Amino acid sequence: MSADLLLRAVRVAGPGSELLPTDDPVDILVRDGVIADIAPTGNLRPSAEVIDGDGGWVVPGLWDNHVHTVQWALTAQREPLHDVQSAADAAARMSSVAPLPDGRRIGTGFRDALWPDAPSLRLLDAATGEVPTYLLNADVHSVWLNSAALRREGFEGQDDDGMLRELPAFEISRRLNAVDDVMADAAVAEAGRRAAARGVVGLVDFDMGWNSDAWQRRVAAGFDAHRVEFAVYPHDLERAIAAGLRTGDPCEGAGTPEAARGLIHVGPLKIITDGSLGTRTAACSHHYPGDAANFGVLTVPPEELATLFTTATGAGLAVAAHAIGDRAVTAVLDAFTSTGAVGTVEHAQLVRHADLARFARLGVIASVQPQHALDDRDLVSRLWKDQTSVGYPMAALRDAGVEIRFGSDAPVTPLDPWHAISAAVTRTDDDREPWHPEERLTVAQALAAATRTEVRIGSRADLVLCGLDPHAATGPQLRMMPVRATVLGGRITHQE
Repeated sequence: MSADLLLRAVRVAGPGSELLPTDDPVDILVRDGVIADIAPTGNLRPSAEVIDGDGGWVVPGLWDNHVHTVQWALTAQREPLHDVQSAADAAARMSSVAPLPDGRRIGTGFRDALWPDAPSLRLLDAATGEVPTYLLNADVHSVWLNSAALRREGFEGQDDDGMLRELPAFEISRRLNAVDDVMADAAVAEAGRRAAARGVVGLVDFDMGWNSDAWQRRVAAGFDAHRVEFAVYPHDLERAIAAGLRTGDPCEGAGTPEAARGLIHVGPLKIITDGSLGTRTAACSHHYPGDAANFGVLTVPPEELATLFTTATGAGLAVAAHAIGDRAVTAVLDAFTSTGAVGTVEHAQLVRHADLARFARLGVIASVQPQHALDDRDLVSRLWKDQTSVGYPMAALRDAGVEIRFGSDAPVTPLDPWHAISAAVTRTDDDREPWHPEERLTVAQALAAATRTEVRIGSRADLVLCGLDPHAATGPQLRMMPVRATVLGGRITHQE
């Protein structure tokens, strides 16, 4: 049993605050990982361990519901390209990057859709020579390789731009992430500490590897920074069924330390049903400008999609279906309808008006990334200007009765739920006016989408002590919210 913990003189600002008669400071007593009591400050006996809140604000622990964990952790070892403004700039940047120990140069985070010039194999070869060089698009649906990298990976003879898209790009990403277990686990452990420092108590891991063994190995080695629900992909579906994996079940090995008990659970079957906006492959009702034949791609035919949903449901697995374009969202909702599956639509960046209500009727959760709306607003004005569906809906989904969950899609955007909350509340992150302000959420609604518990007696003690009142904070203040302490099941995982 864990020792008692007392959070002294704190104010409750998130879900659960409506249960308190005033907003005066209270003491929160945690016992055996659960909130045992909440009383006016000074009315509870100090426990073995005390966090002095000094009038700070407590919210439930924050979740990131869409993370590519190893790729996110490894970004610290890769060249950031989010700020490059052209293909020529990107190639020049990579020419000076020191190769990793395996001889490869890796850059990540470029966005080429608005570049004035096009990526080409000749351009990248001229800048990088014979050092295998890989540039990952921010959305990971395309990868730009030089000739040395194409030869190394067995992809010679590709188009003269050196770009691999969709399935070949995912395969390259998987290979780049398949580093030594010791290196990967060390990077994940450090990334977990950074996440805890931002109030994260849980995430959904969408890495494309076999995550069951990986997470059992990590917790056996001491990982205990946050909770994890890990996904399975179709190529491992039969293996998961044979292993008896069912969504929600704990996944623990014999060597799991006490502190990590109950942290790792089986998540959903992840299915990628279309491409992305930046790669111009998201499946849409209207074609992309300047390309009358390009409506994006449905990467899984409807019949195969229904089979996957049925198999997963029969095996006790929920489904998390990546769907960005409105045609893909409709196809996924059709599959939920015909199979009775449960789960989420991941991204839902373009949704037909009629499909808003279908989400709610089916009980399907919209797992969205609010920061994407701000990062993509210039792309949308160019690439989706003729679309008639709702772009990056949040308020429209909520008003239709849909449950919303927030994520980052890290490393596409930083793993920081406060960024998602700020983006949802303000719909801007620069000096421009809010983008489609009608889709803004309130702070209370955004906190509900970023959490899974409440601050109330009997609730799991996943808590975050903040330095500012979220309800009074500006957009920039929300984004940079001071996190004074993070508590995971009654155990402190971060404290200033």
